[in-house]
Amino acid sequence: MLDDCSVIKNIRFGNSDITLVGTAHVSQKSVELVEEQILTGDYDCVAIELCEPRHEKITNKSAWKELDIFQIFKQQKAALLLVNLAMAAYQKRLAEKLGVEPGQEMIRAIELATEKNIRLELIDRDISTTLRRLLHKVSFWQKMKIFVGLVAGVFVGEEIDEEQIENLKKGDMLQSVVEEFSEELPQVKQVLIDERDRFMTGNLIKIAQSEDAPKKILAVVGAGHLMGMIPAFDSPPTEAEIKEIEIKPPPGKVGPIIGWAIGIIILCFFYIGYQKSPELGWQIISTWVLVNGGLSALGAAIAMAHPLSVITAFIAAPITSLNPTIGAGMVVGLVESWLRKPKVEDFESLREDLAHFTLWRKNGVLRVLLIFFGANLGSAVGTYVAGASIISQIWG
Repeated sequence: MLDDCSVIKNIRFGNSDITLVGTAHVSQKSVELVEEQILTGDYDCVAIELCEPRHEKITNKSAWKELDIFQIFKQQKAALLLVNLAMAAYQKRLAEKLGVEPGQEMIRAIELATEKNIRLELIDRDISTTLRRLLHKVSFWQKMKIFVGLVAGVFVGEEIDEEQIENLKKGDMLQSVVEEFSEELPQVKQVLIDERDRFMTGNLIKIAQSEDAPKKILAVVGAGHLMGMIPAFDSPPTEAEIKEIEIKPPPGKVGPIIGWAIGIIILCFFYIGYQKSPELGWQIISTWVLVNGGLSALGAAIAMAHPLSVITAFIAAPITSLNPTIGAGMVVGLVESWLRKPKVEDFESLREDLAHFTLWRKNGVLRVLLIFFGANLGSAVGTYVAGASIISQIWG
């Protein structure tokens, strides 16, 4: 167990002295700790818990302005963007309360390394690989649990003060949190913490064993990784292990199979109903269209979609629900982003509006994502409600 003061740990490996610094990503004290370490002038390399995409995102403040929302829907990346924005919203809310930007200690480390002409290394695994492996590992119900927790954290979560954040870096509390997380969602901990502990340790070892190895490395990582990284230096990850945890699993087959199965079952219901009587067949089709399309349109309308987008949801949902390769939300999102293309000021205020749900429907970028979510949710609920109604009509 780490003791209460062990946010800093010194390790000798290969040709380098490595100083691990555990931080909280929304903490002014962490920023000050990183500044203090780098300004000693002792280090000729700064390694940080970032990958290339996250480094670009955290350093390029205008990245949001370069989003092409229409292309995001066309490439079916809206769900991933919505999750990323929800996570960013939670961090932004904390930042507003505590007065420090999320990841500011990483930003400050980058700034000082550049200013002092110190070698900078990005040691974390690519975020897209981590997310893909997470989706591959967890069950449907675990995904729902994560999603509900994320939504609750963004919009109705408890307030957290700076003292609580700093306490999380203390060994006893940190260990209990990680152990609880491991018991509740072991697959999630494996992907988000354990694998990345090994990956980042492997990268630090590679740097320390290279021909141009730095003499002293400052490694800035989240405090939650310290307990896994420190023992990993005693049993380093093999090259084969690193390659394995870098693999992006292919998209799962169970979801599409279930989606196609539902579509086939609904079509069979249409056929059975029509065989009983043409009137029943048309009644079943009407139920499917009105319930599925109506609830999808309602979801889009609640999210303040354009009237034509609401009509699109009503028309698209009964059709897309029979085809798992395309969702009602994607079609509605494409139409909405074409009808009301987000303005420049929407992108400029995106980072600020993220933290306030009341502003999501006023911001053109966030509103279209809410419309996407609302249309999809309405269609999903409509599929099961309409399906239950059809079964009762056929065999009730």
